[in-house]
Amino acid sequence: MVGKPTTSDAGKTADLDPGTSEELLAQILNTLTQEKAEDIVQVDLRGRSEIADYMVICSGRSTRQVSALSEKLVDNVKHTFGRIAKIEGKNQGDWVLIDTGDVVVHIFRPEVREFYQLEKMWLPSGAAATGS
Repeated sequence: MVGKPTTSDAGKTADLDPGTSEELLAQILNTLTQEKAEDIVQVDLRGRSEIADYMVICSGRSTRQVSALSEKLVDNVKHTFGRIAKIEGKNQGDWVLIDTGDVVVHIFRPEVREFYQLEKMWLPSGAAATGS
């Protein structure tokens, strides 16, 4: 796979490999874990939806943490894979949606996550959530 040229911090042109959806998922899960996101769940959407290959759902303890997690994740995806992620809801900080193309990430405050219960909608009945 050929990456698109981007400018590095030093001003030199570098090729960033956009990576596979599995590599992107691993990086997202790693970032969320390092940044102390809670109740991280991954949902495999391959063959079930054309939206993305994976969905990740997690919680932040406060609106500030939800916003900070989303900023860190978007920045990390941009610097690691050269992908510009679309982001919705960051200013409110209750529920942030991040679309990286192959992986869609939902970051919620716990109360909002409980209200919407996305895991129940996307996980097969009786299936246990995977993640940390």
